[in-house]
Amino acid sequence: MNLPERSRFVIYAVGIFVCYFLYGIVQEKLTRGRYGEEVQTDGSVGERFTYALALVWVQCLCNYVFAKVLLTIRPQKEDTTNAGSYVACSLTYLLAMVSTNMAMRWVPYPTAVVGKSAKPIPVLILGVLIGRKSYSLTRYACVLTIVLGVILFMYKEGKVSNLPAETTLLGEVLLFLSLSMDGLTGAVQERIRAASAPSGQQMMRAMNFWSTLMLGVAMVFTGEAKEFLYFTIRHPEAWTHLSLIAVCGVLGQFFIFLMVACFGPLACSVVTTTRKFFTVLCSVLLFGNVLIARQWLGAVLVFAALFVDMLYGKKAPLASAKKPPVEGKLSEENKKLTS
Repeated sequence: MNLPERSRFVIYAVGIFVCYFLYGIVQEKLTRGRYGEEVQTDGSVGERFTYALALVWVQCLCNYVFAKVLLTIRPQKEDTTNAGSYVACSLTYLLAMVSTNMAMRWVPYPTAVVGKSAKPIPVLILGVLIGRKSYSLTRYACVLTIVLGVILFMYKEGKVSNLPAETTLLGEVLLFLSLSMDGLTGAVQERIRAASAPSGQQMMRAMNFWSTLMLGVAMVFTGEAKEFLYFTIRHPEAWTHLSLIAVCGVLGQFFIFLMVACFGPLACSVVTTTRKFFTVLCSVLLFGNVLIARQWLGAVLVFAALFVDMLYGKKAPLASAKKPPVEGKLSEENKKLTS
């Protein structure tokens, strides 16, 4: 059945909103909640889920299976990408995901969302340093605005800040590491696309395959695999949260793929950026992550700059309509900066 274009847009947008809204809420429940009624050595009640490697491993495994099924149903041309490129890309991808999940043990979810919204910063820096690219003054202004917004949101003034007491410098350092790895991942993916142009499903399958393999080895050597299994045996309800996170992540990626394929990266970026802002609002309402006025100003600056960057990126290719290759490159670059 062929649905009207507007109906498909609404369905895809609602799918992205619902999937990643649930993803964020359940992720915060898993990483910042308590399991059981046992009194811990510090006097707190219940155990914390601290298995960042296991959490990412579950997500990568489910993403791999999903991409594998899609490629089995609809086979595509052979992927000729060098395995070493995928290994390097998977490593930076893993480090970004693990750092984000570990950071959520020390920072509230709104901080993680706003911090990760600064992804254009490392992309631009690495684009200039590694890719020898040049960007417009408008794009630099947007990035500087994002930097200012993140500083306003994350800077603490002792008792003036309403952030939880366990928020520490370590969590913010982990977010910075995650952003740096996001930038490296984008740079490696750009080289992969230029060399062999694999499809989105092929890249998703290969990256998640290597990520699952590397994480599995790391979990065995660090002993986290055994500790994770013991934790889930003591608290089987954790499997419910893990399953919801994995399913929401997979379906969210699927709706994003449909949105990009049908309506382009700008529409997808508008939807996903709006989703991030409402996730922050819902986290504040549901989990009591109270924000002071300065943090609200920082959040507004971050998302406003992202929207300006997306709108500018949409207009820029039109000026070079006679150069299709350049237009395609700019469109892809805009997609990467705002995803």
